[in-house]
Amino acid sequence: MAQYLSIKKQQPDALLFFRMGDFYELFFDDAVEAAKILDITLTSRGEHEGKPIPMAGVPYHAAEGYLARLIKAGCRVAVCEQTESPAEAKKRGSKAIVNREIVRIVTPGTLTEEALLPARQGQALAAIAIGAGGSEGAIAVCDVSTGKFDVAGVDPAALADMLLAWPLSELLAADADSGKAPIISATAASTAPVTWRPARAATHKTGEALLKEAFGLAAIDALGDFSRTELSAIGLLLDYVKLTQAGSEIRLDPPRRPDPSGHLAIDPATRVSLEIDRAMNGGRDGSLLGTIDRTVTAPGARLLAARLARPSLDVSEIEARLDAAAWFVDDTSALEDLRARLRQAPDLERARTRLNLGRGGPRDLLAIANALHAASDAAGLLNQSGELPAHLAAACEQLNLSRQPDLQVLEDDMRRAIMESPPTLARDGGFVAAGWDKALDEVRSLRDDSRKIIAEMQARYAADTGISALKVKFNNVLGYFVDVPAKHGDTLMAPPFSETFIHRQTLAGNVRFSTSELAELAGRISRAEEEAKARELAVFEDLSARVSAASVSLSASAEAIACLDVAAATAAWALEVDAIRPRIEAEPVFEAEGLRHPVVEAALKKDGQGFTANALKLDAGIKEAPRLLLVTGPNMAGKSTYLRQSALAVILAQAGYFVPARSIRVGLADRVFSRVGASDDLARGRSTFMVEMVETAAILTQATRRSFVILDEVGRGTSTWDGLAIAWAAVEHLHSTNGCRALFATHYHELTGLADDLSGAANASLRAREWKNDLVFLHEVQPGPADKSYGVQVARLAGLPKKAVSRAAQILKRLETDPSSAETLPLFASAPLTVEEDAADAPVHSAAEDRLIALLEEVDPDSLTPREALDLVYRLKTEARHED
Repeated sequence: MAQYLSIKKQQPDALLFFRMGDFYELFFDDAVEAAKILDITLTSRGEHEGKPIPMAGVPYHAAEGYLARLIKAGCRVAVCEQTESPAEAKKRGSKAIVNREIVRIVTPGTLTEEALLPARQGQALAAIAIGAGGSEGAIAVCDVSTGKFDVAGVDPAALADMLLAWPLSELLAADADSGKAPIISATAASTAPVTWRPARAATHKTGEALLKEAFGLAAIDALGDFSRTELSAIGLLLDYVKLTQAGSEIRLDPPRRPDPSGHLAIDPATRVSLEIDRAMNGGRDGSLLGTIDRTVTAPGARLLAARLARPSLDVSEIEARLDAAAWFVDDTSALEDLRARLRQAPDLERARTRLNLGRGGPRDLLAIANALHAASDAAGLLNQSGELPAHLAAACEQLNLSRQPDLQVLEDDMRRAIMESPPTLARDGGFVAAGWDKALDEVRSLRDDSRKIIAEMQARYAADTGISALKVKFNNVLGYFVDVPAKHGDTLMAPPFSETFIHRQTLAGNVRFSTSELAELAGRISRAEEEAKARELAVFEDLSARVSAASVSLSASAEAIACLDVAAATAAWALEVDAIRPRIEAEPVFEAEGLRHPVVEAALKKDGQGFTANALKLDAGIKEAPRLLLVTGPNMAGKSTYLRQSALAVILAQAGYFVPARSIRVGLADRVFSRVGASDDLARGRSTFMVEMVETAAILTQATRRSFVILDEVGRGTSTWDGLAIAWAAVEHLHSTNGCRALFATHYHELTGLADDLSGAANASLRAREWKNDLVFLHEVQPGPADKSYGVQVARLAGLPKKAVSRAAQILKRLETDPSSAETLPLFASAPLTVEEDAADAPVHSAAEDRLIALLEEVDPDSLTPREALDLVYRLKTEARHED
């Protein structure tokens, strides 16, 4: 317990997994918390300060599953291992305690184990910093599981936007920055846990020192030119990575800067509203990413997610991605052949990193070899297809092992050295293939064929001595020995045999001898298991070192695999849903025919329904098309879908993806904004209306002429006239000040008149028809405003009581006739309907319905016999089938 408490002091905020034999034990409050989260038995062991010590434990061989649950629950776990064997401890004294040390701290942002990470999802550990004076911000992001490391300067106001462009698992910030507004906004926008670190870690000197240490440099100039704020963020990040690795080397790739042309900015509210990578329920299903993802490799899935999260602003890069996908669309045979080969490629990226961190195993070696083999095969296939687009050609060049002899030899050696289906851990042994290592084969042969070796030795001794009754036997006292009948004992004790056979024991009927050869063999047999494992570990370490030496090339190969996979997946999805290549324009235009919402269309398709496609034409260049479209129409008619599908089309196009439409051209956007739907933020004291206003304010203050904006129901969370005034002002501001492409959906029909006053505005509406007292949504967009909102009809469809619906219709009619009557509504709220109102609100019946009503009015239920009641049912059924 003294040892435990001294180690626990090193990491008081983490649960301590304290290795004791075959278990990780937890004590005191750690045990209580872990037992509750993991639903394991809480016991006690011994006493501390007169009280029983709470204790709980998990088997070390099953620790990963428990770790996953603890991390998901928001815990940090310090793993404390035995760093020597009990035998080594005894050399220091019979009562010496086995040394133990923290070897790693497991946190949400530093996971590397295959079992703890979603294969198709990246994880980002990010550190943020604000420079002196608050005018400069910086972000340093790494994925410990892949080694990727990015650094960027950022406007402090845009810090939250940039953060969410990565799949954030954990966020680091300095205590000293906790009160700064950009830090507060960034930590509030992130759903990832925030870890506050001491200010000493977030300095430019710390960042510079850790960069030198991590990459073995005397100066950091070779890595790039970093500002003081960027170095502060780097210091914060690398200090934490070093802490969680418990002193081990920091193993990350050299830091990269994002594309200098930048990426399409998407603020947190817009990401949530458009459900880009997460649906409203928090899951991947129902999101844009979940709908379009057809990748077949884990690195490809992660690259696709990154491209959707950070669409490009570089036209040449976008076109190169589209070229690669278009090539596969035109050659479906090559597409399927390539995908079949890529399916055989394991996750090279994460396997490489686990080995670099010393957490890998034989399966990781084989995964790298198999990934290289499958990818090389895929590249060879494409190289036979003639001239390739730039992205595909570059990927194939990287994966062509004949041009990288070191990688080719490594791949071949690993495939020959590692057995199929090896164990997870190298220490378990049994993973090196026969024929790879001669010394290993010998000790395995000795271990596995000891009986055969002993039998051969016995036969040789019997032949040499002429004693056919000679036997080689074993017992726990003598070990292996030569046994002969007593009458032959003197023979072996006399020259020349006495030089070979050493007398050990004489019994009544037998004499026992040993030989130096037998003694050596016995020792080798007893050591064979240990020698075999040691030899296998040596092979593993050698191959791991070679992987580490080839780490840069392997990382490039993983990226090439991902690039091929995403291009092929883009084509596969495009062919499946009839999506097309977008035309990317420099001017801020948006022109689409037959545009569809990919997620909604996929959901309707599952139900056997079709999607109604629509057109949209916007031009912020103030040419032949409006730049702002006022969209009206009833609820449930599809306004939000129409708005969202246009914003998603911009994101897909700039991510280098095809778009579901008959034709589309998209002018490059610098930002996409979406303010759709209602939500509150009660934890921060914000009502639904306040959240709406905050999000609208962000749009009106940040949107530029190149931005693309969708707004839905601005101003609906307050009084009618307040809301109308706010919406009116917002439309005018978007049109005349921001000058951006915008879709503005509203139920304020008063706004439709703005199209006559604003030169760049126009009206559009979603069609609906009333049919036999029902409201039919056509989901078709037409020019011009809607004639009314059909709110009462939608309320009836939603299931409001008939009396309430009828009353609503009555009130609506009075308000439409005389708006000033709103002041007197409470006075007649319970008054009966007038004859005119009653007639106006009475349902309209068809002829068939009238016949049924007339038939029922003739019936006296109390006088019907059972037979007559049954006949009545059949008559009603016949009348109901009768056409009008």
